[in-house]
Amino acid sequence: MIMDEGVLPRLRGRDAVPAAGLVMIAVQLVWKYELVRRTFFRQDDFHYIIRGRESGLTWDYLMWVDVGHLLPGGFGISWAMARLGGYNEALAHATTMTLQAGASLAMLRLLWVLFGPRPAILVPLGLYLVTPMTVPSLSWWAAVLETLPLQLALPMALASHTLYVRRGRARHLVAACAWTVFGLLFFVKAAFIPVIMLVVTAVWLRPRGWWRLWRAWVPYAAILAAYAAVFFTGLYGSVQLNDRTQTPELPGAGTAAEFAWVLGFRALVPSALGGPWRWRPIGDDYAMAATPAPLAWAALAVAAIVVAVSLRHRRRAWAAWLTLLGYFLLADVVPVLLGRIELLGPGVLGHELRYLAATATVVSPAVALAFIPLDGEEHPWRRPLPRWRWAWMPLAAAVCAGSVWSVAAYADRPLGGPVRDYVRTASRALAQVPAGAVVLDTYVPPEVASPAFFHEYARHSRLLGVPRPWPVTWTRELTGPVRNPLAFDRRGRLRPVTVRGLRLPQRACVPVGAGEVRFRLPAPLPGGAYTAQISYLNAAPTTLAVRLGGPGEARVPTGKDLGTTFVQVHGQGAELFLRVPDGPAACVGEIRIGRPVPDEDGPAIPVG
Repeated sequence: MIMDEGVLPRLRGRDAVPAAGLVMIAVQLVWKYELVRRTFFRQDDFHYIIRGRESGLTWDYLMWVDVGHLLPGGFGISWAMARLGGYNEALAHATTMTLQAGASLAMLRLLWVLFGPRPAILVPLGLYLVTPMTVPSLSWWAAVLETLPLQLALPMALASHTLYVRRGRARHLVAACAWTVFGLLFFVKAAFIPVIMLVVTAVWLRPRGWWRLWRAWVPYAAILAAYAAVFFTGLYGSVQLNDRTQTPELPGAGTAAEFAWVLGFRALVPSALGGPWRWRPIGDDYAMAATPAPLAWAALAVAAIVVAVSLRHRRRAWAAWLTLLGYFLLADVVPVLLGRIELLGPGVLGHELRYLAATATVVSPAVALAFIPLDGEEHPWRRPLPRWRWAWMPLAAAVCAGSVWSVAAYADRPLGGPVRDYVRTASRALAQVPAGAVVLDTYVPPEVASPAFFHEYARHSRLLGVPRPWPVTWTRELTGPVRNPLAFDRRGRLRPVTVRGLRLPQRACVPVGAGEVRFRLPAPLPGGAYTAQISYLNAAPTTLAVRLGGPGEARVPTGKDLGTTFVQVHGQGAELFLRVPDGPAACVGEIRIGRPVPDEDGPAIPVG
């Protein structure tokens, strides 16, 4: 068979473009895995997995809305994770990298479908692969469960919809619907997928038979209507971790404008051009963008030049930039304004790249649509391209170099190491104490899971009770003659409990009978709740009545012979009163009153 001379080069080019794209994706996966493998679970991650262990795979569990986030797919994965080893790093990292690979291949497919097998598509593909916009979310399992499935679903749905518009085959419409539903299972932002498909169809695809588009919008609209009903029912009905339901409302115009400006100026534009170049650490395992002001203004100027060049030469480039801007405002800005802007304010949340992770899948095709003609597009240019059209290459090199620098700067921190060490040390400690040992159920350190946000889910008993509870006795308050109670120190080791505060040493035990005995404190205590640790040497078990200053008293049992009992007292003042309301008299020794803490001088479990 004789082949036309022009066919072989075209075939080779057709093969070379996807081959180059696959190589780029493979290199990116190796590069990002070096960061992902160092991460561990943090904050929301523990909450999701603990909740998964404590819940059945029910409708109420899956459809719970967490501060505006509906992710039944993510909750389903968390439920499975809780039963597959709990904090299973290998499984979490494998899931992350699988989703990242799928999202990268989906972007390559979308660009191929839109623009054909031309080498130019490797530029927006490379932009998606290297942008630091997606990096912070890769180090946070809860963010992975939201953003990566959307990064996979959006390009796959748009590619399938494009094929449907061009070819009219029902299977492509079914695929577009399926990918939209897949995205909605993980992230509310997936509701904008049909909107983007509509815009791309109306502006660029321009189908000959508009009936195809209307036929597609019947299932699209049905999907969005069903999702809206489920989402808003859960939004207003889900009880949050603070035991309240959520009532979303927009903040003032000034706050909204400030947040939109900061998120765009300090986060979106710089990260799209290789920034932020500098990071603001949030503990050891996370960071927000901290773009220096001069670089932020420089990035804005470069972006303005890029937009102006595209508007001058490319037809309908304006629609690409307006689509990106609209998605940014509606999908990135508005949800935060409705959800948590009041918690930390626009000056802090405006530097959070996690809110922009999925936006990378819009930035890349938007840039492509602004500069590359669609496959088969007629009259794509407003005027002939200039001779210096290859001037984009130094810019692309600068963006790539800046991205590598920014990612390296983000990874230049312990990441999940300290939290991993704490959880592993605490688990080893629980494994080494005898069954039934009494452990004070305190909150874990804020860098592991902040009690201010996660409340009861931040207690040791629940966080360390995955995948199964430990055979110890947890107590939140020390009451009665507890023998050798233990508490976790800052490193996750168990140590004996001591009461830090005021100490009343006794030269000899003081008899306490039916009449109150007054013990003067070394200093007055302000009003509050305190733990009193009372040593005794009794001839028989009895009961002590204890009060601090005011009239209210607490009663606590004591044992026989030498021992220690704990009692919770509320009050204030400089005097502690003890009596025996009934039964044999007691003989009281040293008294401590204050807060129970681990004794840093006591033996540690595990040792070292």
